[in-house]
Amino acid sequence: MKHDLPTAADVAAVKEYLMGLQDRICAALEASDGQARFAEDSWQRPGGGGGRSRIIENGGLLEKGGVGFSHVFGDGMPPSATAHRPELAGRHFQAMGVSLVMHPENPFVPTSHANVRFFIAEKDGADPVWWFGGGFDLTPYYANDEDCVHWHRVARDACAPFGDDVYPRYKKWCDEYFYLKHRGEARGIGGLFFDDLNNWGFERSFAFQRAIGDAFLEAYLPIIERRRAQAFDAQQKAFQEYRRGRYVEFNLVYDRGTLFGLQTGGRTESILMSLPPTVRWGYNWQPEPGSPEALLAEQYLTPRDWLAGEH
Repeated sequence: MKHDLPTAADVAAVKEYLMGLQDRICAALEASDGQARFAEDSWQRPGGGGGRSRIIENGGLLEKGGVGFSHVFGDGMPPSATAHRPELAGRHFQAMGVSLVMHPENPFVPTSHANVRFFIAEKDGADPVWWFGGGFDLTPYYANDEDCVHWHRVARDACAPFGDDVYPRYKKWCDEYFYLKHRGEARGIGGLFFDDLNNWGFERSFAFQRAIGDAFLEAYLPIIERRRAQAFDAQQKAFQEYRRGRYVEFNLVYDRGTLFGLQTGGRTESILMSLPPTVRWGYNWQPEPGSPEALLAEQYLTPRDWLAGEH
């Protein structure tokens, strides 16, 4: 039966889906890596809830990767949340999600990020306040059109059953969200980003979250296989580490999930597991004009319609 407000059984179904998604993504990435395996770190949050953080390091493909599931709950929201959403005050909240970041060793294989999450806040005598959020985005270091088009094609196709306007709207939101204002540049080539999704009612909103979560491997694994054997040198590795610095800056300054986790007393080690293993910041470093490194900023770190002519 179609319904607009989530029940306790619906919340349980979201949790079951998210835990299964974590399992499937970890199994696929372990198979792709071929060498390392995820280590699991289960944890409890003092204020309520917990999760399982899975980390893979020093593999045949992945220098570091994290796939985390969390389900936290409590009776108090941080002032930053209630100031933005006063209707959350005095409610019991639950927040659950899967978040992942993959940092490959090879600079020709892009870093990838994905997140799907659900939030609900309840109190007696009132309808619940709830929404879904998530998306996925790609951060290449040596970019090429083939990978960018594939990534966005999968994103578009995942959105297609929900309306022709969904992909362009959430693609634009992603371009705007993953933007480093202090640098005046995009973090990568985007993908999808959505938040506060509840206007479709629970069932359709949950179906959309599943479509996005399920599309991640279809988007990322073919890019891995195309680029993983490409030879690279120390200079290219250094450029990857320089660009990873932008990733760190975004996560610590702008990322909603990171800030929410830290403000609500989340587990710091799990919240920051997305940070890359090695990073460098050189003072006012600039790429050589006309170099592949310069090409990244000039042609790829500006929002583009990657599917022009395919719509």
